[in-house]
Amino acid sequence: MPFTVASGVIALGLLGWIRPLVADRWFRAVEDSGLRISKRKHLVLIGIGLTAVLARLAVIPLQPIPPPIMHDEFSNLLAADTFAHGRLSNPPHPMWIYFDTFHVLQHPTYATKYPPATGLVLAMGELAGQPWLGTLLSMAFMCAAITWMLQGWFPPQWALLGGILALLRLCLFNYWFDAYLGAPTATLGAALVLGAFPRIIHSGRVLDSVGLGTGMVILALNRPLEGFLFCLPVVLMLPFALKRKPWRSSKPGFLTTGALPATVIVAVGLVWLGYYNWRVTGNGLLLPYFLYQRQYFDYPMFAWQTVPPPLHYLNPQFETFFNQWHRTQYRLTFVDWENRLVTSVRTWWVVYLGPMLTVPFLALPHLLRDRRVKLPLLQVAAWAIGVASVVWFLPHYAAPVAAALIVLLVQAMRHLRKFRCSERPIGIYLSRLIAFLVVNWVVILAAHAGMDPSIPWSNDRAQIARQLNDLPGHHLVIVEYAPEHNEHQEWVYNDADIDHAKVVWAREIPGRDLQPLLSYFADRKVWVVHPEAEPPTLELYHGPNAP
Repeated sequence: MPFTVASGVIALGLLGWIRPLVADRWFRAVEDSGLRISKRKHLVLIGIGLTAVLARLAVIPLQPIPPPIMHDEFSNLLAADTFAHGRLSNPPHPMWIYFDTFHVLQHPTYATKYPPATGLVLAMGELAGQPWLGTLLSMAFMCAAITWMLQGWFPPQWALLGGILALLRLCLFNYWFDAYLGAPTATLGAALVLGAFPRIIHSGRVLDSVGLGTGMVILALNRPLEGFLFCLPVVLMLPFALKRKPWRSSKPGFLTTGALPATVIVAVGLVWLGYYNWRVTGNGLLLPYFLYQRQYFDYPMFAWQTVPPPLHYLNPQFETFFNQWHRTQYRLTFVDWENRLVTSVRTWWVVYLGPMLTVPFLALPHLLRDRRVKLPLLQVAAWAIGVASVVWFLPHYAAPVAAALIVLLVQAMRHLRKFRCSERPIGIYLSRLIAFLVVNWVVILAAHAGMDPSIPWSNDRAQIARQLNDLPGHHLVIVEYAPEHNEHQEWVYNDADIDHAKVVWAREIPGRDLQPLLSYFADRKVWVVHPEAEPPTLELYHGPNAP
């Protein structure tokens, strides 16, 4: 395989040197058509959003609507169900000890530990019939927002190209945009912030200020830390950028129209976030995330902190996850931190860029000297410092910085396109090759998905849930884990209104009597599931005190 890749790279390099304008007539026709289309900016935004939806729906036979897999996804779906029922949180359940699970608060309220934006988006999908529709909708708005952002930074044809590349790279066959993790919403907020910046500088319209404030609020409600790091350079650079405009003083209402709407929107958003925190944790300044850390997992979030003694749990799965896997995976020695940082950067690169979209950054020296993209460069630098300082990282944590990365990608391609060697237009060849290969890569991924479809473990849980939902009456499922259970495959997650749910999932806790649980749900048919069986088995409960 490495030899095949190397041979392909050499062949493409030789072709570019010998015939840099290969298929020029075809490429020029496509570029001319793109130029004509790109000038109709509003239609482009609508078209990009609709294309994102239609493209994702078209590959459903190859990439079906995904079931939740990660702990985080189940927790976000709890938030969605809570919001869909018109509540911000739920009262603690009397039998909570049997329902206790990862990333979910049980006290003082029953709620997700995560910020509310993802749950709100998924709630819209749930009200429409399927929470994933919220992800699909946010994906469409994200693609449109990225294109709108690029229209504020670049000529329209480059904005169109960047929007298409973002759609192909981020929206199709990509885990983080097709899950219940809120990544499209975070990138949407970041694109609004970054797209409003040049518009406020050049025009200062109220609508642009509204976009800036709205984007900041979305980030605060989705990924507060990453959103803060993303917005800080904007807040610091905007006054200096405005001060350099000689005509600013001729517009007496400029600061009012350019800054006041954003300020008001951010203030209202933070007040609402404080109210949400108060409803969940009882303290408007205490995020549910930090309360969960305090109650369940007193472990450092930043690399410079010291490791406290472990907490202990009745639940063996918590013991395994928090005190064995997590403390081994995220040790705070310098060597472990260094290895983890290298791994984080590599996985980030694979998800966001990959080999093909790395090629434009051959123009990095020009990019670093380009004053026009100083802001996105600072945003990426701030994010890099943040990644280096936190203990754990997954690629979707960096969803806000994707907007800045796309701006840099498009500007790098513009620099690359001008590159000439011995009077050969090598840059034109490379820019066309990149776009062509990205399209072909999506086709290859589609073919691979069709031949070797991914079947996550949670399909078994979803199938059992469907089986029970089709039966009459209400059901209680006791999950009996084997000692070798994979702690990342958690079955015990429930709806917001546990007492009225068709199916309730509870865990067996060694040494703890199930009788209180069975008495509480005496009107339900009781089942037991064994997740480690191949396939997992569901059978009627015949244990002590069985109804």
